[in-house]
Amino acid sequence: MGLFDKIGGEFIDIIEWLDGSTNTLVYRFPRYENEIKYEAKLIVREGQQAVFVDQGKIADVFKPGTYTLNTQNLPILSTLKGWKYGFHSPFKSEVYFCSTRQFTNLKWGTPGPVTMRDKEFGAVRVTSFGIYSLKIKDPVVFIREIVGTDGHFTTESIEDNLRGKIGMRIKEILPETGIPVIDLESKVVSLGQILKERISSGFETFGLELTEVQVQDIGLPAEVEQAIDKAGAMKAVGDLRAFTQYETAASIETAAANPGGTAAAGVGMGMGFAMANQMGQSMAGQAGPSQGPPPIPTFHIAVGGQQAGPFGMDVLRQKVLSGELTRDTLVWRSGMEQWTAAGQVPDLKVLFNEVPPPIPGSQK
Repeated sequence: MGLFDKIGGEFIDIIEWLDGSTNTLVYRFPRYENEIKYEAKLIVREGQQAVFVDQGKIADVFKPGTYTLNTQNLPILSTLKGWKYGFHSPFKSEVYFCSTRQFTNLKWGTPGPVTMRDKEFGAVRVTSFGIYSLKIKDPVVFIREIVGTDGHFTTESIEDNLRGKIGMRIKEILPETGIPVIDLESKVVSLGQILKERISSGFETFGLELTEVQVQDIGLPAEVEQAIDKAGAMKAVGDLRAFTQYETAASIETAAANPGGTAAAGVGMGMGFAMANQMGQSMAGQAGPSQGPPPIPTFHIAVGGQQAGPFGMDVLRQKVLSGELTRDTLVWRSGMEQWTAAGQVPDLKVLFNEVPPPIPGSQK
């Protein structure tokens, strides 16, 4: 904060500002109706500038350094006061310290969706938000245009105003960039640079410099995001028939989450299967010569410690009925890692289901 001493209870002879805050743009030195001593010390630290205002008129501006205030380094104030050279009288001027460092992480956002015309999706409503950084470029303009007589001006005092200005300008600029909506999220860095270049001039009219604009997120409508997801799924599965199967599976999942939607899901599944069948028939002529039916599985069986076979399913069925092949009989076919009990082989389980139960009263 400002430190000052009084000479004879009414004169100030040291003027300085020790800034311990992180959000103060402008601070007015607390003169408390006291006069500033002629040849008082003015201390302006790095990252500061001091502006003298006399009777509502901006007089002199001091950059970082230590000054002895007299008519030689207060030329404009000397003219306003009508001092003659060598006239050593105290004066009542307001001193505003302006922080010229960079203020970061200030937030902006579009005040509502931006309507963009996209070649792929048509008219799309997009939202966006991010952060920006600024600093005081011209203290005189900033005090005259924004601060006025405010004795303690912070970033919060101007952030709402600037957030609205940035948001409105972005609503104008986004449609003009020509970037497809599907590519906006991958272009946030270049988009931030475009926005900075287009908005900077508006900040300069307030004596500010816009040092950075970051676009942190682009909000797309749900239907556009869904279309992007479907397009990615189609590309992943590789053909339309597989995509129809994907859509059918998705409808089943939706029906499971919605107890009342089972009937509608059934209709969708029926349409999906019908489409898949039609596409399968239309694509059959393009698939080349028929590959024929899949081969009938054959198995070797272990009988009395000896390998027999291979046998087809019809022969194996007869062996089951005759009791020669049981669930515990070891079997093997091409592709199996080892001999396995027949009752544990999925392809053979159906054979044992066909064996009738024992006749009541008969010996097992």
